[in-house]
Amino acid sequence: MAASSERYYCIVNDLLARIASTQHERIQQAAKVIADHIADGGILYLLGSGHSLAVAMEAFHRAGGLAPVDVIYDRTFGRAERLEGYAETLLKDYNIPAGGVVIIISNSGRNALPIEVALHCKARGITTIAITSLAHSQAVSSRHSSGKRLFEIADIVIDNCGVFGDAALDVEGVPAKVCPTSGIAGMFIIESIVAQVIENLVKAGHEPPVFISANVDGGDEHNARLYEKYWHRIRGL
Repeated sequence: MAASSERYYCIVNDLLARIASTQHERIQQAAKVIADHIADGGILYLLGSGHSLAVAMEAFHRAGGLAPVDVIYDRTFGRAERLEGYAETLLKDYNIPAGGVVIIISNSGRNALPIEVALHCKARGITTIAITSLAHSQAVSSRHSSGKRLFEIADIVIDNCGVFGDAALDVEGVPAKVCPTSGIAGMFIIESIVAQVIENLVKAGHEPPVFISANVDGGDEHNARLYEKYWHRIRGL
């Protein structure tokens, strides 16, 4: 049998190919909505609780990434994601207008926080894009009183194509599977969306608001212009 590291590589390689082939249309839909919103001066918001926060952070304040991006930051790191009512408290810190766009990342899609954020957005005319595991979410019940799961609420649903339970690798002598895929899959989806958003903006005649690495000459000066434009609207900056 091949080494576990090699087998995990094969799992991830196959997973990313499956996402690229089966989720292309939804990624394009998400990119169009986001590009149109940014062209109109909007800010893209992302929510990820627990380890999904790492996926949300992939889009935030980094070289080669979009500047008009903010993260709805759950400082409990998932400890409150099952608590109904927490979303309303969290969202009070963010001014997301009608017509806004929010990406909600939740592998299971069953906990109260991502569901309530999606319901909050739907009630206020805010477009929601979910990154979730349909295999997992469809196999479990909701933990929210609405009985809904994230994929049943969001306007655009992108499947991270992961397996039930997230962990995907069998290792001899270990009773349960190890090594999840939702993080790698989510980051690939996020960057695929970003790539298409940037292309769409260029094709529409807009200069994409993209950060340059602060570690290359001219990066600080370029980024300073973006900070000046967006800092007062983005909590994280």
